[in-house]
Amino acid sequence: MKQYKVGYTTGVFDLFHVGHLNILKRAKAQCDYLIVGVSTDELVMEYKQKRPVIPFEERLEIIKGLKYVDQVVPQKNRDKYIAWEHLLFNVLFVGDDWKGDALFMKLEEKFKKVGVDVVYFPYTAGISSTIVKEKIGM
Repeated sequence: MKQYKVGYTTGVFDLFHVGHLNILKRAKAQCDYLIVGVSTDELVMEYKQKRPVIPFEERLEIIKGLKYVDQVVPQKNRDKYIAWEHLLFNVLFVGDDWKGDALFMKLEEKFKKVGVDVVYFPYTAGISSTIVKEKIGM
């Protein structure tokens, strides 16, 4: 039996790479049912001021096709608490680059009141969409 019933994680998942796969694999190893939020192009433009290389619908299909993923939802908003109100997960999986961030410290407090854990995973060293873009000259 896994530690959690329903898990949730999010990402842009642009230029899908092994780091993306690792976080999804680790998340699924800890929960029975994994929901993945894929950021819409509009949301990415809003906070990164750039459009993903791979269009939203294609990124959605890539994530849907993975054996570790049980459900895929559009992430139209970065507020994880609003996502919880709709999806009712009991664990949020996040990259450890957010650990200690004021936003996530507040979120942890809020989630603690409703019985949701926040689990931080280490990023896979040496790989990111930014590194992939640099390698191919984007």
